[in-house]
Amino acid sequence: MEQLTKKAYAKINLTLDVRHKREDGYHELRTVMQTISLHDELSFRKRGDREIVLTLQNAAEDVPCDHRNLVCRAVSTVMERYEACGGMDILLKKQIPSAAGMAGGSADAAAAILACNELYGLKMDERTMCEIAVRIGADVPYCLFGGTMLCEGIGEIMTPLPELPAMYFVVIKPDISVSTAQVYQALDEDAASWHPDVDGMIRAVKRKDARAVAEYLGNRLESVTIPQHPVIEESKQALYGCGAEGALMSGSGPSVFGIFFDREQQRLAYEALCGIDGIGQIFMAEPAADIRI
Repeated sequence: MEQLTKKAYAKINLTLDVRHKREDGYHELRTVMQTISLHDELSFRKRGDREIVLTLQNAAEDVPCDHRNLVCRAVSTVMERYEACGGMDILLKKQIPSAAGMAGGSADAAAAILACNELYGLKMDERTMCEIAVRIGADVPYCLFGGTMLCEGIGEIMTPLPELPAMYFVVIKPDISVSTAQVYQALDEDAASWHPDVDGMIRAVKRKDARAVAEYLGNRLESVTIPQHPVIEESKQALYGCGAEGALMSGSGPSVFGIFFDREQQRLAYEALCGIDGIGQIFMAEPAADIRI
């Protein structure tokens, strides 16, 4: 095999709880993640040398195409471990918004690890790929598998959950940028004791109870991100105004998703939101469950 193409799926957080800051500087998390159908596409081709050449298409101007990009870091990390892994020409077609709280960069990195394994016949097992993935970023191990998953620790302790019941998403990416580091720093200084009910969400998912899934949505980071960026709350209210059964910020933001139980209602909400000037980028999506390696 000389070349292959992979899809890299975005994620949303149905619940996100931050427990405490660890001695290594990371935060202890407990979150239920879900991959959605919005995805990037990456094409990989073997090179005869050990160079990594990344070309971007439809990417924001601030997305790097050198060693700073997680795709390049992922391939480089695999090459450090496996002499048999050579260079690649990579074309990355972006659809997932950058710096949006949807793990676009992490998903791309996970796709790169999988591509290295397949193109160069490395025969890495899941554990080995996860060891490499966590060196790249906390969300990368999850992005190797996708689906509905309870993730703990810094995201590397994963417990698969049943697929979500039928539901549809509309996602808003406001035209702002949010610094994840600043969000967590502000959270450390925040005395708020509220925590989302992660166990309640797990029970709702296991019961296939779509309404309960919508009711148990919760993200502790909203307590610091929304006061800094009121447009996030405005985006949530816009989704509710279009009939969303629940709405939540994903990750550290600024993306917000709304849950709809009917595909036609999802479409109508999407069209209504697209007619609002200055609201940002709007996407329709649904759960994506069939991406596990």
